[in-house]
Amino acid sequence: MSSPEFSDGEAPAEKVTEVSGTGIPVRGNDIDTDQIIPARFMKVVTFDGLGQFSFFDQRFDDDDNEKDHPFNEEKYRGANVLVVNANFGCGSSREHAPQALMRWGIDAVVGESFAEIFAGNCLALGVPTVTADQEEIEALQDYVETNPDAEVDIDVAAETITYGDTVIDATVHDAQRKALVEGVWDTTALMGANEGAVRETARSLPYVPDDHIPEDEA
Repeated sequence: MSSPEFSDGEAPAEKVTEVSGTGIPVRGNDIDTDQIIPARFMKVVTFDGLGQFSFFDQRFDDDDNEKDHPFNEEKYRGANVLVVNANFGCGSSREHAPQALMRWGIDAVVGESFAEIFAGNCLALGVPTVTADQEEIEALQDYVETNPDAEVDIDVAAETITYGDTVIDATVHDAQRKALVEGVWDTTALMGANEGAVRETARSLPYVPDDHIPEDEA
């Protein structure tokens, strides 16, 4: 079943066509989800407050003394565009990783490549994962380090990243771009906006009893 088109104000979720803000670079390939949010912080009942534990073991030693890490640097306070390298978000499929980043304040992640499940978990939160070539990503990281207050603009629909006088041709996965731009990335909200179709599908399934299907309140 294909999703319907929604006009402005009618989409079940916010349409994410652009993300703008200051950047924060986290360098290194193969940064896995255990580095993004260590497993011991996953015992929480809700995701509230999870952001403070982002990159915790990279940010603090065993005595809770700060280590050298961008998430500890004052100059990046309030940054909302995370700039990473290759295979970011690999490892386990824990959804706590993008949850922690989002609750830290990250609205988009730009990198060379992402683990597929991590990118999918980001999409479920309306957080774009945007890719570009290694040289362009490293140049953006250098720029952000030197200009932490400079604006980084991500055009999800046009697949570009703009900073200073530079425009990068980026890539947003086709399905992700469509979901974000049309405001259908929130699957729960999408199902709620298509109650009739969901109900019809449920009635067609032989293993779903009729009395388990809610009646149309309309």
